Amino acid sequence: MHQRSLSRTLLTKVLSVYFILTFIVTLAQIGAEYFNTKRYINSELATLQQTFSGSLTRAIWELNTQQALVIADGLLAIPAVEGIIVRDDTGTVITQLGRHVDISQRHGSELVREGIQLTEQQSGLFGYTFPLIFEFSGRATQVGDVTLFSSRAIVIDRIKIGIFFLIGNAMLKTTFLIMLFLVAFRNYLTEPLNELTQQIETLEMDHLEGIRIASNQSKRSTELSVMATAFNRLIRRVQDYKSELESTQKELLLSNEKLDQHNLVLEQEVARKTSGLSKAMMDLQQQKQQLEIKQQSLKEEIERRRHIEDALRNKQSELESLVDDLKQTQDRLVQSEKMAALGGLVAGITHEVNTPVGIGVTATSFLSEKIQALQKAYQDKTLSPRNLEQFIAEASETACLLESNLNRASDLIASFKQIAVDQTSEAIRTIQLSTYLQEIIRSLLPHFKKTKHQIEVNCPKDLQLTCPAGAISQIFTNLLMNSLIHGFEDMEQGEIRITVLDEGDDIDIRFSDNGKGLNDEQLEKLFHPFFTTKRGAGGSGLGTHITYNLVRQTLKGSIDVNSEPGKGLHYHIRFPKKLDT
Repeated sequence: MHQRSLSRTLLTKVLSVYFILTFIVTLAQIGAEYFNTKRYINSELATLQQTFSGSLTRAIWELNTQQALVIADGLLAIPAVEGIIVRDDTGTVITQLGRHVDISQRHGSELVREGIQLTEQQSGLFGYTFPLIFEFSGRATQVGDVTLFSSRAIVIDRIKIGIFFLIGNAMLKTTFLIMLFLVAFRNYLTEPLNELTQQIETLEMDHLEGIRIASNQSKRSTELSVMATAFNRLIRRVQDYKSELESTQKELLLSNEKLDQHNLVLEQEVARKTSGLSKAMMDLQQQKQQLEIKQQSLKEEIERRRHIEDALRNKQSELESLVDDLKQTQDRLVQSEKMAALGGLVAGITHEVNTPVGIGVTATSFLSEKIQALQKAYQDKTLSPRNLEQFIAEASETACLLESNLNRASDLIASFKQIAVDQTSEAIRTIQLSTYLQEIIRSLLPHFKKTKHQIEVNCPKDLQLTCPAGAISQIFTNLLMNSLIHGFEDMEQGEIRITVLDEGDDIDIRFSDNGKGLNDEQLEKLFHPFFTTKRGAGGSGLGTHITYNLVRQTLKGSIDVNSEPGKGLHYHIRFPKKLDT
């Protein structure tokens, strides 16, 4: 009859239960990782509303379709975004890029009024729809909505490394436990049982002298060691009975008694020495087995660390690729911010130039009417000296009015032209800083015109710089507009002071305002990208970040800032007067 191994049966049952539990736990961990990552991507899509809604809303409001397309391309470049749909206030699609679904089946031509998450579709796409609200003169107008799409593939791609790690970890632990169970069952159950069985099968009742079951478990309190001890005790008892019988016989043979006693002593001494030698051999065998187990554990640890090192290298490569993508996206956002600032400058200058041009048109029309009246009086021969003198006086006043207003328009256009060219160019040229600061302030006067805020400039008249003029224009435009929008919020009359000091090869600029200032937490994040105190109200959070990069990288200088709530904001900027061309 075929005998089934007890140790193999126990090992099979234990490992079966462990495999099932490990498989269920691993599946649960993978499922939890997938849903957590998907929820995190949904939160990223919702966060993008705060980052891009302001600039995209302004682009649609100003009917700047090209800028809206550029912003949509920038959004599509974000790793978490796989598709985008932008609609205007009529529900018409302006652009749809990447993978997407037909949202008209869900919303029709109606615009969404608040942020809505799209559930996962059969195609694996899910997303987030949010409205575009433009605030103007205290009124909020919805100009469209945006739908951002992500997909199941992006979620799986993000958790791929984690899945591999979970599976590898489960396989590693399973392999280790299998080997551990195999060694333990072999050492503590299979081999001792085989040894006992073999010794019992070879036992001969006619030759009990010196027979003893030697077990590796003799030093451990186990059932096998107890069984071996009991069997040896039984053998010794039988031997004792046999010895007693032999002693009785030996009493009849007095001549052989001493010889038998000597033989017994010698046999006991040999047995004792043999037992000591067996004990030493067993200790050596156990030490060898322990060394083998430790060596195997060391090999497994080395292999595990090698896998972890490979995973870290792969993760580092992915992070480097992600950093490159973020840098490209940041460059696009910076260019978009510059174009948005230039658009605001154009709108302000256009509004400001309309006044002198309108006065010039009115004066020209008035002068034309007076010339026609003079010509008619001359033709009718009713022209008197008094009428001619009155015409000359009115014509002179009109000419003076035309000249002053046209000069004013010319100055505004000249300032705008130079500032606009500088803001879109990185060319290095020589400028007179005092005059250039006045041109920058003049180009921003439309924004300060309806306020009582004052700007004071203290700069040497003959101070010249050789540098990218666009960087100077962008820096002071950002600082002045930040003071107006953020620092002077809810203030009737603010003061801005710009002090420039000539210090040999360098210049030292102190820019300060008496606005509401920043607390320590806001001050620490001031130069971080996308940090703004006007989140959701048109602020992109790139102004101070662009200023910081222009001073440190473009002008090769330094910039420091300090502030306290209620005590304004103070910048300290320092850079060389001449940069290598």
